[in-house]
Amino acid sequence: MNREEILKAIEEKYNELGVPVDAMLEGLLWSTPITYWDYIQTDALLGLQTPRTTQPDEMVFIMYHQVNELLFKMVLWEIDQVAKSVEISADKFTMHLQRISRYFDMLCSSFSVMADGMEPEQYLKFRNTLTPASGFQSAQYRKIEFASTELINLIDVRYRETIDRNSSFKNAYNHLYWQAAGKNYTTGQKSTLLNLFEKKYLGDFIDFMEDYNDINLSKKFKQLPKEVQQNERLIKAMRHYDYTVNVKWVMAHYNAAAKYLGGNEKDLEATGGSSWRKYMHPKYQRRIFYPYLWSEEELKNWGTF
Repeated sequence: MNREEILKAIEEKYNELGVPVDAMLEGLLWSTPITYWDYIQTDALLGLQTPRTTQPDEMVFIMYHQVNELLFKMVLWEIDQVAKSVEISADKFTMHLQRISRYFDMLCSSFSVMADGMEPEQYLKFRNTLTPASGFQSAQYRKIEFASTELINLIDVRYRETIDRNSSFKNAYNHLYWQAAGKNYTTGQKSTLLNLFEKKYLGDFIDFMEDYNDINLSKKFKQLPKEVQQNERLIKAMRHYDYTVNVKWVMAHYNAAAKYLGGNEKDLEATGGSSWRKYMHPKYQRRIFYPYLWSEEELKNWGTF
């Protein structure tokens, strides 16, 4: 576009917005040039680390988890490009799934930063100051799960046959697989970990579950024409995402935890008080987003291949 075409396009744009073009152009005279640190908000970002102890490696722990949350935000952003599309092609669906998988590939490989980047002695000193906080309380990760699959696939395997797919969102929430890490189903008593989590996010979760009930990635896949559902690249991307999130990433987390919490005569509890081995290992809770894309043999051996 030449200068005149650019100015005409600008005028048309701001006329549609109801903004006086002359005022907008005059404002450019007084604006300051954008800088990297202003655009990225570097100072604000670097001021968000607040250690609670004198152990230097606690800073590694904090920053590592903050990086995780930024990547989770990127994942949710990509999911929405599919979930909130009125119509979507197999190529676009596949592209966003591949982006999401790359983010989780980064998360998987990044566990060495924490697993090999902290002295066990320092970790065992500062970890108790985190109680009852836990990575379990990542609301963004829970939203990734809600937006990726149908709720029935997130229900604790012990209760799936008793849960009606049309039951209330609150009832489904109360039987999600990760409730087992903070709830005694015999007594109904919830841990402080879970009580604090629900006090902060329960209402938001119920709304989010409802919003994505018909537009989660699994539902969007099933809404595609049959011939599109058979697209090999799309199926491969769906399977790769499912395995990466629910086996590869979980096991990377599991193995990192084992380095610090296992190996003794008795495993240490996670900071939230959960039985981390049973909560985290995929073979126990069988977190599978797209079970219809896996063979019976693969489903049977989930978490072990």
